[in-house]
Amino acid sequence: MSQPITFDITGMTCDHCALSVRKALNSLPGVKADVSWPLAKARIEADPAITREQLIAAIEGAGYGVGEEKRPLSVVILGSGSAAFAAAIRLDVEGAQVTMVEQGTLGGTCVNIGCVPSKIFIRQAETAHKVDHSPFPAIRTVPARIDFAALRAQQQSRVEELRQAKYAHILDLHPAIRFLSGQASFVDDHTVRVTGADGGITDLTADRILIATGVRPEAPPIPGLPETPFWSSTEALMTTRQPEHLIIIGGGFISCEIGQAFSRLGTRITLIQRGEHLLSSFDPDLGQGLETLFRKEAIRVLTKTRVLSVSHDGRHFTVTTDGGTVSGDALMVATGRRANTDYLNLAACGVKTDDQGHLPVNGFLQTNIPHIYAAGDVTPLPAFVYVAAKSGTAAAGHMLTGAGNPLDLSLVPEVVFTDPPVATVGLTEEEARSRGMDVDVRTLTLENVPRSLANFDTRGFVKLVADKQSGRLVGAHLLADQAGEMIQVAHLAIAFGMTTQELGDRLFPYLTMSEGLKLAAQTFKRDVSTLSCCAG
Repeated sequence: MSQPITFDITGMTCDHCALSVRKALNSLPGVKADVSWPLAKARIEADPAITREQLIAAIEGAGYGVGEEKRPLSVVILGSGSAAFAAAIRLDVEGAQVTMVEQGTLGGTCVNIGCVPSKIFIRQAETAHKVDHSPFPAIRTVPARIDFAALRAQQQSRVEELRQAKYAHILDLHPAIRFLSGQASFVDDHTVRVTGADGGITDLTADRILIATGVRPEAPPIPGLPETPFWSSTEALMTTRQPEHLIIIGGGFISCEIGQAFSRLGTRITLIQRGEHLLSSFDPDLGQGLETLFRKEAIRVLTKTRVLSVSHDGRHFTVTTDGGTVSGDALMVATGRRANTDYLNLAACGVKTDDQGHLPVNGFLQTNIPHIYAAGDVTPLPAFVYVAAKSGTAAAGHMLTGAGNPLDLSLVPEVVFTDPPVATVGLTEEEARSRGMDVDVRTLTLENVPRSLANFDTRGFVKLVADKQSGRLVGAHLLADQAGEMIQVAHLAIAFGMTTQELGDRLFPYLTMSEGLKLAAQTFKRDVSTLSCCAG
């Protein structure tokens, strides 16, 4: 096959038109064509023996015209994580010339040092915990024996498998995507210079540039901390040494997930949170509920506590707070992240950043320089891999068409993978009232959910927030087994404007945890404790 060429197709009015053109082109020997009616384009890979005239004749024979042949859109993508790959795939499919540049490990944060290894670690810890803490005393168990190094080896093996299957192999499936390893920096607003590990330099000039370089952990300015061998979440997920006492500074989702996992494998944990409760950006009931459960698992939680200094004597850390000192043999700091934009020489292209190095974008993922886009965690958008992928696809779509609907992140479901998990979507009670809404709120404890009773696990609750006047559901906040699966039901209910009455009237399978949403919705009108098990 020769280099793909692109034709503008005139006369198409629907997908059936595009199908007719595609059939006409693919009827030629050695031709593979993709035709887009919305883009009015045909992307063609043809045997060198097929002439341009033959291709045009096939299109015209199907009853359509050919506009002037145009050079494919050229795009440089900085980064190789979820946002970068989502954009690259979309662009390649639509015939753009794509070059991806990565200075680190292929795949970005999620597969390498984020979602994948953390969730494996959490599941390993959950499995060990259930061996020793079964809700069924009739089942005899023996204490779990933990081979921490072997757990890490299994975790990293799966990370490598997924990196190969979901990133390296994807590049194999899209051979037209050019991949360069090296550090990128801007020369001007259309040119990026890539410096390889061997010192070699490659200059790339493109019509559009996408910055998807992600973020890195950033430690707060605590006296003494920089001189100590503290961990970020990256080192905590990579270490093969299980600490005896791990101190964690920070009370966000990373601290809660990793802290509980280490605790369940036998490490003593102290969580230090400056705010009033864990998960300070969530509904307060969620953080407070999780604190209560953590303390029952012997996880020490210090809230409203400010760290004054940190020291290390070669073996142990001493963390001095306004409430006393805490000593341990390991320290993890998870208080914030900074965008990876420092090395990009953004001054050369004029792209602006905020105080944390993030790149503000509009709804089409454009920075202040319209042909330079940003997607994923490097922007101030919610730092979730599914948001990153969605933003990468949206950026690619706007590059290709210059049109479309802006990215809608008005309703983003969030999950914290503790046990039980925390999940939230929509407005909290406080947020709704701050917007001038008169709201009605109901909280259903899990003693009222038959599946929880059958599981002998009634930890947690389902909290729903509704507009009092219309009855429309506006927020859902869950601390419950399988909350991460349940939250999507609430997400769809809010997205489609369902009332609590409508949600409570829907059929939910019995016995399921998601039935807790139905029962919570019914509490707006009735006392569900008086219902039969599966009364509708």
